[in-house]
Amino acid sequence: MNKKSTIAAIILFTSLSACTETPQTDGEQPVQEEQAKSIRQTPLPPAEPLPAHPEKRKSKDGKQEELISGAILEMSAIPSVVARNAGQMMSQDRVHLSAPGQWNRESYNATDEKGYSSCLHAPLSTFSIDVDTASYANLRRFVTQGTLPPIGAVRIEEMINYFSYDYVQPQGKQAVAIATEVGPSPYHRDYSLVQIKVKAKDMEPTGLPPSNLVFLVDVSGSMNQPNKLGLLKQSMKLLIENLDQDDRVAIVAYAGSDRVVLKPTSGERKETIIAAVNSLQSGGSTHGSQGILTAYQLARQVFMPSGNNRVILASDGDFNVGVTSRGELKKLIATQRDTAIYLTVLGFGMGNYHDDTMELLADSGNGNYAYIDSLLEAKKVLVKEMGGTLFTVAKDAKIQVEFNPALVGAYRLIGYENRALADEDFKNDTKDAGEIGVGHTVTALYEIIPAGHKAVPRIDTLKYQQLQLLSPEKSKDLLTVKLRYKEQGSTVSTEISQSLTMNSKPLAEMSDDFRFAAAVAGFGMLLQDSEHLGTFSWDQCMELIRDARGADREGYRAELLRLVEMSKLLKDNG
Repeated sequence: MNKKSTIAAIILFTSLSACTETPQTDGEQPVQEEQAKSIRQTPLPPAEPLPAHPEKRKSKDGKQEELISGAILEMSAIPSVVARNAGQMMSQDRVHLSAPGQWNRESYNATDEKGYSSCLHAPLSTFSIDVDTASYANLRRFVTQGTLPPIGAVRIEEMINYFSYDYVQPQGKQAVAIATEVGPSPYHRDYSLVQIKVKAKDMEPTGLPPSNLVFLVDVSGSMNQPNKLGLLKQSMKLLIENLDQDDRVAIVAYAGSDRVVLKPTSGERKETIIAAVNSLQSGGSTHGSQGILTAYQLARQVFMPSGNNRVILASDGDFNVGVTSRGELKKLIATQRDTAIYLTVLGFGMGNYHDDTMELLADSGNGNYAYIDSLLEAKKVLVKEMGGTLFTVAKDAKIQVEFNPALVGAYRLIGYENRALADEDFKNDTKDAGEIGVGHTVTALYEIIPAGHKAVPRIDTLKYQQLQLLSPEKSKDLLTVKLRYKEQGSTVSTEISQSLTMNSKPLAEMSDDFRFAAAVAGFGMLLQDSEHLGTFSWDQCMELIRDARGADREGYRAELLRLVEMSKLLKDNG
């Protein structure tokens, strides 16, 4: 072998060896000695004393408007090309190339789309309420950057519940109200669509209880990007400006280990709190499990019996030191569930974003989950919808629907695949379920195949029991919806119910909220390449959104229309 060939062989061998090493996300270098000293474990400091009457709260609208007027939209311009075929990836951790020489390690849970259930043999459908919104903001990030989201990132219930709706308010002392609506399905000509609508009571800002907030901030090397730690710090400041003397704020930072950056401090000491936020620097690996324990310990230290006690975890979900398996993390969070300390999970960034881990933590810890892709989204989640995001009015909320087999041949719950409950769990008050915040609206959609339709799934006749059905003349109910939830401080559930009868109104005469929610669900199914789309198309989806936009005061529905159009173009161009 000549000299040139020898050199080429060495270069080739070196390149191949480098390719076999585990790729490292930008910023994930070993912790330097000085950094290691700065993030060592620190004993919990004493907390400041609470005021004598923390239940009263002052309005801060003026400060809020002053802050928002100077808000700057910050979007990452880093492109990401995502493979969509599950067969090209591992079953959970999806690894794909985003650019030559650059690894994309984002991971999403694969969910199997629900099919139609025979009403004759399974007349009950039970699920936990979900008010998370992360899926919509995350898929918006993908589409805006010029690629369709991975199918695992599309959770239709979160897409629908990203938007607010004009639902009926609870009456009297009820924490929530339930309503129903039925109309023609836009997906199949002969089917019906049922909308279940839940609305939590609204509260004036002056009526909200004081807050005991512990920010648990990921400052590992993977967060060293403007759309991660930089955007997180700006987002924290938006929330801090809306706190007052009755509130308490603490900050725990974690990387290779954890440290208390700010002991519990009065919300009126904004300069001190913001200085602590500005001091956050990234570097090192991610020991999130120890930080979780410290944050909950700190929250218990100044626990407010009549207040809002909450840990706010902000991260990209890349846990790589300490407890890292999803099963162990789930158990770790679940052990804190009975402390009356709630969890809010805020996701940031791209490239190595672990949506599956973030969703798991929120679901396991009486929590909610949002994805922050811009400062405007932070404003929506932490300022405009602060009550719904941070203040829980109903916990362990779950729905059970009983269908009438005389009128319903089969049904399908659209979305909520990872929220299904056993029918026996509905009456079980020890079973964990969803939480609803102040002013929240929750929407669920069922597509119904009428009894006698040829598309109803065929099942063998039961051998050991006979079903006796009420005739349509004796029972004109299509279904009955039951909702169980626990009010704050109660261990016993309250149950409310409502029955729904069929109507013959055409789709064009249904409410804007009904048609808009149907369009959002259709968009999700189009992104998933659903086998249950029927005749629904991209053009029908856009037309339905245009006709059902309503007042759209914030412009979110108009934004959806643009996203659908962009998604169609991406789909058409392969």
